[in-house]
Amino acid sequence: MTKPFYITTAISYPNGKPHIGHAYEAIATDAIARYHRLAGRDVRFQTGVDEHGLKMVKTARDRGVEVRDFANEMTPYFIAMCDVLDVKYDRFIRTTEEANHAAAQAIWQRMKDRGDLYLDRYEGWYSVRDEAYYDEKELVEGEGGEKLSPEGTPVEWTVEESWFFKLSKYQDKLLELYENNPDFLKPGGRRNEIVRFVEGGLRDLSVSRTSFDWGVKVPGDEAHVMYVWVDALTNYLTGLDFPDESGLYAKFWGEGAESVHIIGKDIVRFHTVYWPAFLMSAGLPLPSKVFGHGFVLNKGVKMSKSAGNVVDPMELATRYGVDPFRYFLLREVSFGQDGSISDEALVTRCNADLANDLGNLAQRTLSMIAKNCDGKVPEIGASTVEDDALTSLLADIPAQVDDAMTSFALHNALEAIWRGVGEANLYISEQQPWSVRKEDPDRADTILYRCAEAVRRLAILARWAIPSSADALLDQLGQGDDARDFVALETPLKPGTALPQPQGVFPRLELVES
Repeated sequence: MTKPFYITTAISYPNGKPHIGHAYEAIATDAIARYHRLAGRDVRFQTGVDEHGLKMVKTARDRGVEVRDFANEMTPYFIAMCDVLDVKYDRFIRTTEEANHAAAQAIWQRMKDRGDLYLDRYEGWYSVRDEAYYDEKELVEGEGGEKLSPEGTPVEWTVEESWFFKLSKYQDKLLELYENNPDFLKPGGRRNEIVRFVEGGLRDLSVSRTSFDWGVKVPGDEAHVMYVWVDALTNYLTGLDFPDESGLYAKFWGEGAESVHIIGKDIVRFHTVYWPAFLMSAGLPLPSKVFGHGFVLNKGVKMSKSAGNVVDPMELATRYGVDPFRYFLLREVSFGQDGSISDEALVTRCNADLANDLGNLAQRTLSMIAKNCDGKVPEIGASTVEDDALTSLLADIPAQVDDAMTSFALHNALEAIWRGVGEANLYISEQQPWSVRKEDPDRADTILYRCAEAVRRLAILARWAIPSSADALLDQLGQGDDARDFVALETPLKPGTALPQPQGVFPRLELVES
């Protein structure tokens, strides 16, 4: 019996509109969730926003509005992004929900009962943008001697009373976790960085603030609000109705489930050091895996407002289409590494792979069936060596895709599918059913059947990446909603099935000057 599958994005700060990084993470996580649903697993996919924190307070203050009103204004942009990009989550969470307050306070109380929280005075360097504290030895020098975090963000010296979490107590347990569970953090390079960080020694962590009150109140000490990721990380359990440990929590968290956090590489420390330590302290199971993906760059350059090169994902999806945008990000960017995006690269890739390859294969096949077979799936005759070779190649692709997806190599999974597209195109070009029909109509029908069956299989295999386009192809092949998962791969097209008039699914894209 396959374990239930729980997958989450990081929660985004809605102190600005969604950018390409938010879109990339949401699309990739949605694609993984869709893949596992197609494989027959019981999947729960969660995303959302972190509406607490000093960044939200400062941005709202600068705009002269109440922080709650600011959150209520900005969060819908992130919901709209998911709607536009065809990101089908099961739960969209906001950290300001009463449910998250209750869950965070429950974890806090468990950590306190364990003796892992104590009151003291914090003095140190803090980055508002990163929502993180840094040791002096971690800082780097910027222009004019300015002190910056390792991420290059400004830091400020902060002094205030704070509750501290005994992070240092969990150093050996964390190292044991990494040693015994090498797949806990992927890719391997991220794991090595975290191991070195923890081996360098852990300091206890400041986990509350008194300088503002926008957040979850500390139980028994309401002068403090939780801070530095306690209530933010708890969202992953809030979405499973924790502290109720029955129902969704029992199904999707712990040994009986596979739970995966998909996050950006810049917040790996919080998810693989702080979060497991919090859970260990609270006596709760850990997530199965954390995957830290890379950044999306604009023509190889990191995006920033000051550089004026920030890409609006909504504009790009509107300009070229949602599925081409999804396909480009998933295919062009090696998942786990930094990748680059540009209008030129998107148009080139999508015209080659979608319009010329899969689109052309489908259009040629279905048009000939409409013209020569009365618009019905043709009969299939005796197989040739070439037929068997194509059938064998297509039959091998699902295992190749599964191997790639198990390793979170989404780009390799698509490459395997498009190898099949390439071979099917080569097959139809070499077999030339348009010429064969003059001498041997039955053989021409067999060739077209093989090509239509290839389109069907390839469309099902690609549904997790380009859902609307793949479904449009399956519509034209007369496949019902119950014949579109991976089990259906083994149910071939039925000769004689009436097909609708073929329509192009992948129009050629034209470069649009932004």
